[in-house]
Amino acid sequence: MLPPSWAASQLRLRTPIPFPRWPPGRSGREPTQRRGTVGDTKGDVQVNRGVDPEPETSEGMSGSEGRDQPDVSLVMPCYNEERIVAYSIRRLVQAFAREGYRLELVAVDNGSSDRTGAIIGGIAEREAAVVPCRVEQNRGYGYGVLEGMKRCTAAWVGHIPADSQVDAEDVVRLFETALIGGERVVAKVRRRFRMDGLNRRIVTFVYNALIRVLWPGLGSFDVNAVPKLLPRDLLAQLRLESWGWALDPEMMVKAHHLGVPIVEYNIMSRQRAGGVSHVRMGTAWELFGSLLQLRFSGRLRAWRRSVQSPRALSETAVGMAGR
Repeated sequence: MLPPSWAASQLRLRTPIPFPRWPPGRSGREPTQRRGTVGDTKGDVQVNRGVDPEPETSEGMSGSEGRDQPDVSLVMPCYNEERIVAYSIRRLVQAFAREGYRLELVAVDNGSSDRTGAIIGGIAEREAAVVPCRVEQNRGYGYGVLEGMKRCTAAWVGHIPADSQVDAEDVVRLFETALIGGERVVAKVRRRFRMDGLNRRIVTFVYNALIRVLWPGLGSFDVNAVPKLLPRDLLAQLRLESWGWALDPEMMVKAHHLGVPIVEYNIMSRQRAGGVSHVRMGTAWELFGSLLQLRFSGRLRAWRRSVQSPRALSETAVGMAGR
């Protein structure tokens, strides 16, 4: 049987997807078969955990492992997160190491005025999986993410906040879900259970309702939920530009325009383990304004004219698959 996190209720597939064999692991070991249900499709899921990780240090993987080509790159923007950044980094690195995956974690000091940058630098000296990145002046959440993505080297890239509201083990499961989805998919979490206050829930509901009005065909009702994962070549094609909170809806809208399947993995969003949230009631107006600007500024129209049509992209993908 599949573990509980792989139960059918945990996955919400926006588009039916194939179930290929897992990529070969470092050990060359044959994948084990696990029978279970994923979405509405029943059958065998090929899972390759690779070798058992070597004994971990207190910070995670050994330096020799971190020098290998990573399986996935995650960008973690950190703004004045000195109270929690070390905990968040350690949990992520250890969770991926336990499952035999090579993680590249690009920790971005997004213009912090506290000790966040020094903490990241100290961890990077001991932990080869952590890549430090410094933004001198905070220009927004999206800007920090985009700067970090310039440092990513894995075939799969994504971003995740430093607040540890998503369990590190769920991030690993999301990556495995992305691998099942195939080479061209956007995988994201959906916060089915949230431990936020009433004001935050109201803002989130209104925000997602506005997105439904502006882009009725988008489908997802938790657009800003992170982490998100996607292939690095798809990220390059999206040509993301938003420096603020509109980065996530921009990613989703552009991927939807290209006909890319969206896979949602249901999670419980926890309260912050430490530090202070930078989302305030005033942030709501910034969120709404960024959505309207994204919808009506003409940037999306210009991008659509510069890319191939969804049909042409689909035909190209089919042709490549048939080779």
